[in-house]
Amino acid sequence: MSTPCAIFDLDGTLAHTAPDLVGAANDLFSGRGFAPMPLSIAETTAGFGGKALIRAAFDHAGQSYEEQEVDGLYHPFLDRYAERIADESRLYDGVIDTLDALDARGWIIGVCTNKPEGLARTLLQRLDVLHRFGALVGADTLPVRKPDPVALLTTIERCGAEAYFSVMIGDTDTDRNTARNAGIPCIMTSFGYSDTPVAEMTPEAVVDSFAEMLDALEAVRRR
Repeated sequence: MSTPCAIFDLDGTLAHTAPDLVGAANDLFSGRGFAPMPLSIAETTAGFGGKALIRAAFDHAGQSYEEQEVDGLYHPFLDRYAERIADESRLYDGVIDTLDALDARGWIIGVCTNKPEGLARTLLQRLDVLHRFGALVGADTLPVRKPDPVALLTTIERCGAEAYFSVMIGDTDTDRNTARNAGIPCIMTSFGYSDTPVAEMTPEAVVDSFAEMLDALEAVRRR
């Protein structure tokens, strides 16, 4: 049997990054007199990218905006985020134990995220887990990004694995749709950054913590 492969999303799946993301956004908008956004807004928005968080800041302040303005604020937001990328972000409990167990069982693991690759690489390095992954594909690695299946399939290929023996792990409908588009089973985390219950997206499995991840991966793999 070919080597099994697990491809993880990053924000809301491997790591709780919302505190630094909302901190960067609040810093960006403080000069406009916007009230700081609470963490809860980032926890249902961060999984959809920096521009979604910028739009949320306008909405929270009750201010109208044009997409051109959002585009113009995107890189200043990324600059602020880069300065504090791992100040408060952390791996979810059980991630290290799960990665250790997957390695011991011969799984190949990779990361497919819609965070820009440079920021994703920096974050994983700061969290001391970058070396554990066989491949990393970010939002700007390829001409396409999730939910385009090419992003996921390329990650699998760069890991040296096969799609038929792979599983996607994520936390939002972007991840679910990516896996579906690639014809790959999907496990979803209930503790991530989805704005709707993940069970409604009919993934092959839902986990409430990383303590359940290994069993879920092995069960999905056997199917």
